[in-house]
Amino acid sequence: MKATPLTIVIAEAGLELIPKEIENHPLIKAHARKRGKKPNEIILDISLHYKAMKSLSNWFKRGRPDIVHTSLLIALSSVLNRAGLLRIYIHTINNLIVYVDPRVRIPRNYNRFVGLMEQLLIEKKVPPNTQKPLLLAEEKKLDEFIKENHFDHIVLLYEKGEFIKPNTFGEMISSKMVRGERVCVIIGGFQHGDFEPSTLSLSENRIAIYKQPLETWTVLSMVIHSIENSKEFDEVLWR
Repeated sequence: MKATPLTIVIAEAGLELIPKEIENHPLIKAHARKRGKKPNEIILDISLHYKAMKSLSNWFKRGRPDIVHTSLLIALSSVLNRAGLLRIYIHTINNLIVYVDPRVRIPRNYNRFVGLMEQLLIEKKVPPNTQKPLLLAEEKKLDEFIKENHFDHIVLLYEKGEFIKPNTFGEMISSKMVRGERVCVIIGGFQHGDFEPSTLSLSENRIAIYKQPLETWTVLSMVIHSIENSKEFDEVLWR
């Protein structure tokens, strides 16, 4: 049985290099010196740069590369991805779209991952000198990405949306995939706050699979697991 791969977008993720506004903050400069890099060559991380970040707009949604790290490890190691039925993208709070090759092996070590993301955000692709990068970052708004991909269905996972049990959600999405329909599921990649109005406007199909807020990686794992265990994919994935 053939099925169209599911697209998952981790949206408004707090993945960025140190912004110009705080490059000269003593905390940032000290951290850069320690790592032997310029301030604008290191990843913003709220666990390290909290005091410097407080002056940034939307600071509470920024500086969480660990959310991206954990989410990619879960998605790329999933049975759904190994079966060729998953495409995952990262949309950053500063409107970069990161294209992730399903075959890429993300470092399990967090510090190595941070180094990889720094290279990506500086060079815009990894490996930098190749025509077929495993990771590619392009300046692009999320609505532009959505429009150019011509999805048949766009689903926004939203705690204020219509509640649907995870197993029901999985059956709903998998049935569309096996019919050859292109489905995009958007999951928030930030720790606090709400989606931007521009993101909310992308879909009226807003669904909650739990009645309280959950971490990004928990929602992601629930979505993938529910589809992997749907009736539609029982023979494809498990027999």
